[in-house]
Amino acid sequence: MSQRIIEVVPYDENWVKLFATEKQLLQQSLGANLLLVEHIGSTAVPGLAAKPIIDILLEVVSVAALDGQLAAMQALGYQAKGEHGIAGRRYYQKGQSSRSHHIHAFQSGDKHLLRHRAFKAYLLAHPAIAAEYALLKQQAARQCQHNSELYMAYKQDFVLWHQQLALLWYHS
Repeated sequence: MSQRIIEVVPYDENWVKLFATEKQLLQQSLGANLLLVEHIGSTAVPGLAAKPIIDILLEVVSVAALDGQLAAMQALGYQAKGEHGIAGRRYYQKGQSSRSHHIHAFQSGDKHLLRHRAFKAYLLAHPAIAAEYALLKQQAARQCQHNSELYMAYKQDFVLWHQQLALLWYHS
């Protein structure tokens, strides 16, 4: 397996269309267990530079039922990665070294749903912070030598701080 390329590119308006297509496929495949499908992450913020990977948030009735829908997820090209470091999450990747989509699925009521929604809304409402985040991500991509752990570590303090601010802002 080849090493994953980590690059941060300028915002691409096609990301909205890629999400819409995937949303329709997920709705058709997952049925009544699926409550909401949302575009999250940097590709969901117009003007924000990002890795060209569509992040999708799923709110489901039951993560256990979602686990039982593995064949449907695989038919769409997704590989299940379990909780992948976040208790209660079901994480899926589409594409191998050239990933195109990530899914973060949580059971309705999970606190992580709010965290993702608040962070997206916060970046949309605060363009200067989104621009600062874009610069940080571009620096991280240049310095990480295509190591995803280093890339994430480079951004971690910024993201954690602004997620806290986003939750406070979102609740006010």
